[in-house]
Amino acid sequence: MALVPYEDTPGVGLQKFHKPLATFSFANHTIQIRQDWRQLGVAAVVWDAAVVLSTYLEMGAVELRGCSAVELGAGTGLVGIVAALLGEEHTFPLH
Repeated sequence: MALVPYEDTPGVGLQKFHKPLATFSFANHTIQIRQDWRQLGVAAVVWDAAVVLSTYLEMGAVELRGCSAVELGAGTGLVGIVAALLGEEHTFPLH
């Protein structure tokens, strides 16, 4: 079970989720994703798991060229964006 506080609580470590823009560098590209915790909640922020999976894909752990993917519960879609930049041909985000 995970506890996700929805309020700005100092010291909890969730301040990054309240920033309106998250910036990442993957596949020789800078990716900027708008976040909106207050309006859209947990689906509208880039979670650490997406960053970890994107890093894993960038390391070449999975060959993506010529592959297709269905992204379920994609949130902000960072993983699908990175997969497409790495050669995956069709990402279908389904929310």
